[in-house]
Amino acid sequence: MEGNAKAEAQDSVVDDRFQVMEAVACQNLGREKGKWYAAIPPLCRCRTGLTPADYFGRTLLENLPKGVRVGVINVAVGGCKIELFDKYHYQDYVSTAPSWMTGMIKEYDGNPYGRLVEMARLAQKDGIIKGILLHQGESNTGDSTWPQKVKLVYNNLLQDLDLKPNSIPLLAGETVNADQGGACASMNKIIATLPETIPNAHVISSAGCPQRGDKLHFTAAGYRELGKRYGTKMLSLLGYPIKKQ
Repeated sequence: MEGNAKAEAQDSVVDDRFQVMEAVACQNLGREKGKWYAAIPPLCRCRTGLTPADYFGRTLLENLPKGVRVGVINVAVGGCKIELFDKYHYQDYVSTAPSWMTGMIKEYDGNPYGRLVEMARLAQKDGIIKGILLHQGESNTGDSTWPQKVKLVYNNLLQDLDLKPNSIPLLAGETVNADQGGACASMNKIIATLPETIPNAHVISSAGCPQRGDKLHFTAAGYRELGKRYGTKMLSLLGYPIKKQ
């Protein structure tokens, strides 16, 4: 969930209680790796776009008590297969990754999964991990083993972060929906089966979320709506009513 749509002026206004831990050093943003900042996009790397995480966090804050803070960590590589986050075999994937992707991977010292764990352990010093967000699948379209591959990543994350098995909800979003002409919409049938493999997984619908014309990426409005759906689901799992839509 690197984010492809360009953030707009409205996206720069954010409650300071919504924070992002920067996962790479961004001199252009004045951010250091491993430190918290107001969650003004980009939330992934230094020059990425709007993501579902942006309006996930905003939706939570609109409905949570005033004293609660929300923090996110966004480690993502656009266009990658889920295999890039397999802690035991990611190097096999990196060795064959297309040239346009290698620079993004290098920003995480060649190991995005390792960087995610590193940042999450830092975050655990300041708060409690409440959920894992996933938006991936286009590059694995048609791969019926994708849910098992996601389960491997999920289980490894929980183990590496000293969390109990199946204790943290995994929210997984659909690819651009068939109702928007999504090129990989068939993958949504496989994504729909994820809760059969991971009991604490929850699928976030992309129905009606507009795409930018390439049939792969959402518009800014599409990312905002999808992010709100992630947030609404997380609130329900946390037991909070929705106050605002």
